[in-house]
Amino acid sequence: MSDGTAFRRATTAEASAVRDFTRRAYARWVPVLGREPKPMTADYDAALRHHRIDLLTVDGVWAGLIQTVPAEGHLLVENVAVDPDLQGRGLGRRLMAHAEALAAGQGLNEIRLYTNALMGTNIRLYAALGYGVDRTEQKPDGRTVVQMSKRLTR
Repeated sequence: MSDGTAFRRATTAEASAVRDFTRRAYARWVPVLGREPKPMTADYDAALRHHRIDLLTVDGVWAGLIQTVPAEGHLLVENVAVDPDLQGRGLGRRLMAHAEALAAGQGLNEIRLYTNALMGTNIRLYAALGYGVDRTEQKPDGRTVVQMSKRLTR
């Protein structure tokens, strides 16, 4: 890309770096949620074996990542993380556009994702990108999860 951004697929050897990056990106949510968000506790060794994790770099510096999982008829966005020092610069939008391109390339016409109801800025971003709320779920541990999706046009 001519604007200094590029994507590349993470390797299994980068599991520790993916974990550390994700923990740093999500740290701001711990006081809001009163616990670590799910991506902070995920097993990235397993994720890199079974899911796709793409890294976004800006001028060669690791700026974000997106974890996707193909499913029946849709692509699930499992994790979107942006470096805290670079948040608010449109990189989340770039990551989501990348996921949509991946889905289209796999012949899938829908993207699904979920987020904690307390992560309002994320929900507003996804809504601005055309994602609608499908349902909310109250989990036994007290979390409220917002399920969202977007139909892709071809």
